[in-house]
Amino acid sequence: MIGALTLDQLRVLVAIEKTGSFSAAGRELRRVQSAISHAIQTLEDTQGVQLFDRSGRTPRFTDAGRVLATQAQQILRQAEAFERTAHSIAAGLEPELSIAVDSFVPTGPVIRGLANLQHRFPDLTVTLFTEGLGAAERRVRDGSATLGLCALLPSIAQDLQAAALMQVALVPVVAPTHPLACETRPLTRDILSEHVQLILTDPLQRPGPSFSVVSPRVWRFVDIARRLEFLLAGFGWGTMPHHLVEEALESGRLVRLAIDDPAVLPGSVGLFAVHDRKRPLGIGARWLLEELQRQGWDAYSRQGAGGFAGGGPTSDS
Repeated sequence: MIGALTLDQLRVLVAIEKTGSFSAAGRELRRVQSAISHAIQTLEDTQGVQLFDRSGRTPRFTDAGRVLATQAQQILRQAEAFERTAHSIAAGLEPELSIAVDSFVPTGPVIRGLANLQHRFPDLTVTLFTEGLGAAERRVRDGSATLGLCALLPSIAQDLQAAALMQVALVPVVAPTHPLACETRPLTRDILSEHVQLILTDPLQRPGPSFSVVSPRVWRFVDIARRLEFLLAGFGWGTMPHHLVEEALESGRLVRLAIDDPAVLPGSVGLFAVHDRKRPLGIGARWLLEELQRQGWDAYSRQGAGGFAGGGPTSDS
């Protein structure tokens, strides 16, 4: 009951609007017509509003009655969602699921995973953060995200539990107008170091070991999309996730550099789902993690790989 208002009264009002008459509403709700009339009369008296015009042979909605019947439908839907959510939480579903996704993670699997999650748990509130390098891990650590989908730094701290999702191919690229695109010599470390390298970096940490940085001249970017714009403009060379530059390579706006030495640049990066070891995952987070692992495995298998690899990115890449 909300003041003098009850959900049962609203159900009666909605049933009349749905079926078209008091008698049909009675059949819908399995009640005698006098009980329907009494519920409506009580609702009108307590709210001080005339819902039906009774001057004719059959009661008809007043303008106020039609407006309030529409609002009654909304209230009943919200009440049903409230009950479903309460029952789900009592069964172990978390009240809210927050996810932080870094820029290395392909969007497609995340969209499919969240769409399936929404279908499986329609009343679960989801908050999605899109992050730069290192930020997804920080959100998991400070508790603002339950799950972090990210490319891990070389040494993962013991406070995080990591589950492998997939491998993403890394491609060294440059604009076709850049001198490296026309270089005829083998692209050794010495040759690459003559040119500016565009890298990603974590804005909240001082530059650490540069495992994949070749050139002594670097431009550091926090936003991977902004770095791509500068690559396309010919300001330098760098490695990018293949799924982000595939279209530019096909159209000729970028050129793939022939660097086959894994000691210079890694060929792929491992993507992981991380969560705090001390905070067990709820039902929704566990379900989403399993769904993302399945999708990641399928995508990785279609690329012809035989399984997950454990390699991670560097602090600068």
